[in-house]
Amino acid sequence: MPRDHQPDDTPTSAAQVLRRFRVVFNAVRGHFQEIEKRVGLGGAQVWALNVVRDHPGIGVGTLAKNMDIHQSTASNLVKLLLRKELISMHKASADRRQVELQISPSGLAILSQVPGPFEGVLPQALNQLSAASLLRLDQDLGELVALLKADEKAAGIPLAQL
Repeated sequence: MPRDHQPDDTPTSAAQVLRRFRVVFNAVRGHFQEIEKRVGLGGAQVWALNVVRDHPGIGVGTLAKNMDIHQSTASNLVKLLLRKELISMHKASADRRQVELQISPSGLAILSQVPGPFEGVLPQALNQLSAASLLRLDQDLGELVALLKADEKAAGIPLAQL
């Protein structure tokens, strides 16, 4: 149920909350723009590269789970990183249907130039919130998503690609 609108000069007005969303979005965008300016890769690509570095032999499905993105999105990231020769892909010895990803020396060189956090500033900040704050935020954002009638499939798209 919609709440009564409050005047714009109150600390909890819709305008104040909108300003806070702008601050959050600008912080996220600024971080990803800095990464792209520095190394020529998007934030999601750098994050995927970092996950491959930290988990040698990872498969595309596990990469998707680690990044909390859709498998097709992870597959597209892998294709791009392969094309740029930042990772390599080999058939798994135990199951030839599975692939294993490895970071290349070029990929390691890229990561050494990137200002962290690799997954982005928003996931890092969310991980620093208390469980109670995360619960409140999740419930409130759930209410907002419902009012927007937003497509929840977008939840599987990295912020760096929005």
